[in-house]
Amino acid sequence: MKNKEKQANFALIGVAGFIAVRHLKAIKDTNNILLAALDKFDSVGVMDGFFPYSDFFVEFERFDRHIDKLRRVGTKIDYVSICSPNYLHDSHIRFALRHQADAICEKPIVLNPWNIEALQEIEKETGKRVNTIFQLRLHPSIIKLKKIIDESPKDKIFNLDLTYITSRGNWYFISWKGDIQKSGGVATNIGVHFFDMLTWIFGNVKKNVVHISQNNKAAGYLELEKARVRWFLSVDKNDIPVKIKENGQRTFRSIKLEGKEIEFSDGFTDLHTISYQKILRGKGFCLEDAKKSIETVYAIRNTEPIGLKGEYHPICRNIS
Repeated sequence: MKNKEKQANFALIGVAGFIAVRHLKAIKDTNNILLAALDKFDSVGVMDGFFPYSDFFVEFERFDRHIDKLRRVGTKIDYVSICSPNYLHDSHIRFALRHQADAICEKPIVLNPWNIEALQEIEKETGKRVNTIFQLRLHPSIIKLKKIIDESPKDKIFNLDLTYITSRGNWYFISWKGDIQKSGGVATNIGVHFFDMLTWIFGNVKKNVVHISQNNKAAGYLELEKARVRWFLSVDKNDIPVKIKENGQRTFRSIKLEGKEIEFSDGFTDLHTISYQKILRGKGFCLEDAKKSIETVYAIRNTEPIGLKGEYHPICRNIS
């Protein structure tokens, strides 16, 4: 009879968050165990569908003590999944490494490039690993696009328009997401995985221009080794194209390569589970993988917008 693979023990920080359910599903789908979860909000009934017997804490201090007590009685936490607000990721990754657990952190893994370098030092000290989620790298359409670019002539420079508009209500701006010091702003909060995807496929950033930088939208131009990219990111429903809005859709994603649409609207359902499968095999995306995208969004956040000059995204013409 074949030996059953050993189950890994997980803890999860930020279990009440929107993205946490994908992590709960991924832990369950990979046949592992959630022993403890933390969130200052206690509306976490979603846990019943996955791990109803997991311990739950609303205070970090009690959660910390519980993880330490588990370790002392011989129950080791193997992974800490982190779905907390962006500005807390760095601290919560450090918590995981201090407790001799690998970290699995939602994007953006940190807000500043120097945070990555500090965490790499702690990885060396502890021998533990920090993993992040870049699900676009696992999307079939994006993998296919990368293959096309990799097989293209070396001197070919592509023209690409990236658009991502995801409607958010007034709550967004009252929450930590609306605070640039906590979320990193729109380009970081909703765009970091797109910038990772772009540099993964088209190479390093050579030029980074910002045309618009507002609390609910941002737009700019990137020159990469193999692409010229006009990008537009927004949480304002008014930016959604009229035809899309008439269909009742509140989200619009578009990648146009040389004027031709790359279809990638579907296929997102199980990408967190696939991410976990790779992480459990030691093949997750590491701090070094995340560095380029963090450098890109940090530069966008700290660059003065120039207005509608040069190569700007077509939607910018509609912005008053």
